[in-house]
Amino acid sequence: MDEAKHKQDNPLVSIVINVVVPVAILTLLSKEKYLGPVWALVVGLLFPIGYGLRTLIKDRKADFMSIIGVVSVTLTGVFGILKLPPEYIAIKEAAIPLLLGLAIIGSLKTPFPLIKKIMMTEALFDVERLKEALKEKGNEIVFEKRLVGLTWGFASSMFLSAGLNYALAKIVLKSEPGTEAFTAELGKMTGLSHVVVLVPCMVVMIWVMNKLFNTLTELTDLPLDDLLAAHHKKEGSPVSAEDAQAD
Repeated sequence: MDEAKHKQDNPLVSIVINVVVPVAILTLLSKEKYLGPVWALVVGLLFPIGYGLRTLIKDRKADFMSIIGVVSVTLTGVFGILKLPPEYIAIKEAAIPLLLGLAIIGSLKTPFPLIKKIMMTEALFDVERLKEALKEKGNEIVFEKRLVGLTWGFASSMFLSAGLNYALAKIVLKSEPGTEAFTAELGKMTGLSHVVVLVPCMVVMIWVMNKLFNTLTELTDLPLDDLLAAHHKKEGSPVSAEDAQAD
């Protein structure tokens, strides 16, 4: 497998493209003497949309969360260009995480729980080794039961996000759609959402991930390092020329 091809993007680059650049364009270039409110909205949202699509194309697979992000940003742009009332954006901001949380819970009734798709990925875990360890210990059924509780914990972060998103949109978006002030408010909402919304949700997510790690180490009787994908890649790395000569 080509390591460069699957190399993860720098998180700082993602933050700059998805947050800093759009916020700067929406708040600073929405005046008529610059881009104007409509074109500032279009140009500002092209950055996160383009970055999301690039990620999908580069990885050659449909990442669930990337798709959600692209859809959310695109809808914000469409609502803004059509000059729909701010209430529509507030509902959209709440609806996406709310529906995602409900879908995560609902998927427990199917053979393909979404929590496995989102959290039990090969990018994070050595999935095959994990499955083998659970099978050897006879804890596959126990793990599935524990996963139900973790699913509700993960879904709760989506419900929290829905409530905070709606409240933030209602507080920030006060101006008439299509105006400079409204476009600047969209930029302000985008920037604030990564503090007001993301931080509390990340606290819940970290708690859920910690519970998941503890569950896996308990049920497999293996240290966490042995279950992580990074450890597996390190073990599978080619032997250096110096090591070969030493042998």
